[in-house]
Amino acid sequence: MPLKRHFKEFRNRLIVCVITLLVTSIVGFFLYKPVMAFMIELVSDLGGTINFGSAIAPLDVMIRVALWIGMVLAAPMFIWQIWAFIVPGLLRKEKRLTVSFMAAAIPLFLMGVALGIYVIPHALRFFLSLTPDQADNIIPVMDFLPFVTRLTLAFGIAMVLPVGMVGLNLVGILPAKSILKHWRITVFLITVFSAVAAPGGDALSMFFIAGPMLVLFIAATLFCWILDRRRAKREVKNREAAPTEVEAARAVSAPKGSDEL
Repeated sequence: MPLKRHFKEFRNRLIVCVITLLVTSIVGFFLYKPVMAFMIELVSDLGGTINFGSAIAPLDVMIRVALWIGMVLAAPMFIWQIWAFIVPGLLRKEKRLTVSFMAAAIPLFLMGVALGIYVIPHALRFFLSLTPDQADNIIPVMDFLPFVTRLTLAFGIAMVLPVGMVGLNLVGILPAKSILKHWRITVFLITVFSAVAAPGGDALSMFFIAGPMLVLFIAATLFCWILDRRRAKREVKNREAAPTEVEAARAVSAPKGSDEL
């Protein structure tokens, strides 16, 4: 495909993603009140209070929450558009493999978001338990909102990355040997990502994000190694089963020799 067509294809995919985000964000506006009520109740049950801080803060928070809901709802379309942009350059067998992995990536992302929502109360309970008895924990909404959005999206992305690793391994792009060779770089990138995604920038939030990502990375690497072993054994069997060029030549020349005799 010419470079110009690649840019055109990328632009079209990007437009679809933007339109999808706009539509899902509109849905997010309708879901704002129940979602925000859930967050406020969560903090209240743990002895904290959400503080909006200014007159325009409610509008700002409404827009941010709607965009966050929109991103979560639009994520399956984002994943699908990424696949649709890459798939024209793949072989038929590779396309079949990637379809199954893309189908797995979407529910895994949503599972990651759900896991992040499950972790939030436990993390929040720990942080609020550190508040002295003589003090009240009044949480600015602009601090609490990134805590929720970053944690949930980080868990969603963490669940998808191993699927991408195994998918690239199946099509022969990412062997386990290359993953193991650069494991230090991968661990460093996971740590950096966790530091950026951690809502409070503290070590515990980083652990909540980096821990599952490292476990999934190790599991995906092990799975890729098993796939490489099976692929290597299959190739050896195919070579042993296939006749050599010399044997094939003898098989062809043998009838001629017998006819001459």
